[in-house]
Amino acid sequence: MKRFIATALLAGLSSTAFAAPVVYQLDPSHTYPSFELSHLGFSIQNGRFDKSSGTITLDAEKKTGSVDISIDTRSLNSGWEKRDAHVKGPDFFNTEKFPTMTFKSNKLVFEGEKLVAVDGNFTLLGVTKPLTLAVSNFKCDMHPMMKKPACGANATATIKRSEFGMSTYVPNIGDDVKLSIAVEAVQK
Repeated sequence: MKRFIATALLAGLSSTAFAAPVVYQLDPSHTYPSFELSHLGFSIQNGRFDKSSGTITLDAEKKTGSVDISIDTRSLNSGWEKRDAHVKGPDFFNTEKFPTMTFKSNKLVFEGEKLVAVDGNFTLLGVTKPLTLAVSNFKCDMHPMMKKPACGANATATIKRSEFGMSTYVPNIGDDVKLSIAVEAVQK
């Protein structure tokens, strides 16, 4: 009996010591990429993307992981179809040629137990540039409805759209674009 307890204890310790990273699949019904920018200085206009996919890999013990998010630019929704058609066209997102934009990272930044940033590469219109997403509201826990481990967060960054080749109407239509993403992901 003592040998069984010792073996079980060692097995438990070794599985903790070698805990593997956990892969989480984005929940598209609770992942909300959006943007805002100045319109002629009169107001801040908002838009969103209704379709996104990807994975987040997290090794909480080692405070490492990766992020791979793809956003369908054709799912852009600003609340007005005529504007959406123009913004999806060659002057802006050129969705026919570039149907996705992506964010990929292998560097998570923690302060203690709290994830505060994700450093990675953002690709828009075929141009890739480094981007740091500031993270707030980070939480990993058992999802009360799905009964699976889940993580969620809010992330923000600001880009200059002209640096990605989207310079139509700059500066009248703002060059600075605030990107926000509310994300939830469930363990695969």
